[in-house]
Amino acid sequence: MKLPPDRSHVATEQRHEESAALDELGTAELVTLLARDQRRAVAAVEQASDAIARFADAVASSLARGGRLVYAGAGTSGRLGVLDASECPPTFRSDPAQVVGIIAGGDGALRKSSEGREDEEDGIADEFDRLALDARDSFLGIAAGGTTPYALGALRLAKSRGAVTGFLTCAPHAEPAFCDHRIVLATGAEILTGSTRLKAGTATKIALNAITTAAFVRLGKTYGNLMVDLAATNDKLVDRALRIYREFFPHDTREQAFAQLEAAGGLLKIALVMRARSETRAEAERTLATHGGSLRRAIG
Repeated sequence: MKLPPDRSHVATEQRHEESAALDELGTAELVTLLARDQRRAVAAVEQASDAIARFADAVASSLARGGRLVYAGAGTSGRLGVLDASECPPTFRSDPAQVVGIIAGGDGALRKSSEGREDEEDGIADEFDRLALDARDSFLGIAAGGTTPYALGALRLAKSRGAVTGFLTCAPHAEPAFCDHRIVLATGAEILTGSTRLKAGTATKIALNAITTAAFVRLGKTYGNLMVDLAATNDKLVDRALRIYREFFPHDTREQAFAQLEAAGGLLKIALVMRARSETRAEAERTLATHGGSLRRAIG
């Protein structure tokens, strides 16, 4: 061990005024206090909405030119990045390689803490080599307290490879030099001092959801608020696809919608183009490709 840097100035390490007697509260009081404090997470994301939007637009540009979005962090921050990345394929039918989550310590750290790995400033180098990260890609380092060597080192290395770089933190003091987009979620002190799995984690999850949702909306993965780029691979998704289909064609029966979905190989967007334009599956696929995958442009 060695003497670590003093992090007493970090906002997420401060003591919360309302929870000084946390261990003396009744359980109902404690839960109410925790729930009420979460409201600051939503407010923090709203205040950072412009910065989040600018980074989301950069991500959409990266994905449109064949690049990727890569998240990296340690501990809770890393787990949240991996979670958001893993949820993009079932939500947007994106390629699993388009949004990638990396956590310090590897996939084993998703279940078992490996906090010591967060101090490795060059810890992500092998992952970047494996991914061949380059100028087509966008990268987001995630560090609630803004001081994690693993995330800061990853940011520096991503910038040296030409990627568009972003840094998401809950610490207003953090201003890394290798950052094109700085996103600050000013959540403040935690009810349990330093436990950023609480409202800092909530705010981070909301922000990551916003980044990928906005980017994929820009790429034509939705029609209005409908999840049209959907592969019907289980009963829940088949049912959702049928209900969305009938939003477009309410006079078709559920059975007719199901037959059209089957003819489209379970791909809702293809089924909708086939029905709207009286096209075969191959023709509908070409139509969508011509319109950049946008259902709205393909069928109006």
